[in-house]
Order: sequence, then structure tokens, then C-alpha cells
Amino acid sequence: MSFDELFEEAVKASERSYSKYSGFSVGAALITADGRLYTGCNIENSSYSLTNCAERTAVFKAVSDGYTKFSAIAVAGSGSGDFSKPCYPCGACLQVLSEFCEDDFTVVLSDGVHKLSDFLPMRFSEESMK
Repeated sequence: MSFDELFEEAVKASERSYSKYSGFSVGAALITADGRLYTGCNIENSSYSLTNCAERTAVFKAVSDGYTKFSAIAVAGSGSGDFSKPCYPCGACLQVLSEFCEDDFTVVLSDGVHKLSDFLPMRFSEESMK
């Protein structure tokens, strides 16, 4: 799957967003190391701290199916239906991704292809606890 196709899957996933409080729909499309596609959307709650982001939804779905090795994720978000502006993963999502992915893990946004380390250069890890 090309990065453009992966991004389009993220846009499609955003259509299932439950974002009645913010009005900002986010979708994510995650590829496992063996090529399986997992999508996720943001799911809001009236108690904002209970909201779950699209990236974590996709990761949690994959992990719950037994997959913990990933090759790329695309993230698309918009409040207006215009997905041309990048929707950067939040810190919580970056930390969850860092649990399963190396620094060179691919993050696809509307403005191009990035690496996880571009967003989280000094991440908390098992190594940092030693």
C-alpha cells in the first residue's frame, strides 16, 4: 500500500469519528509489519479526559488482535472536511506508538512522511527507567 493510499484510509476512518463535542474528526490507518491494516477514529466523551484518539484506537485494536509490530501509520484530521493541513499525533499517542515502534517508524501526514523520532526525540522507555 502506498503512503497516499494509507493516508486515504485514515481520511475514511475519520468519517466514523465520534466527535460531537469538538467537531474535529480524526482517523488513523496503521499497517502491521506483515501488511494488515487497522483503522481507528477519535471517540470523544463529555468528560474530555475519557476521550480516545484515533491513533491509540488503531494501535489498541491491533494489539488486542495479537499484533505488536508495525511499519507505518497515517493520521488525518479536520474540523471542516479539509484534510490538507497536517494533524499531528498528540504526546499520549506518540508515547503509545513508541512502546511498539522504533525511532524510524513511519508517520504519514498530509504534509509528507515523517519518522516517530521527528515528533518524540527523547521518549520515555524501558531503557530510560534503568
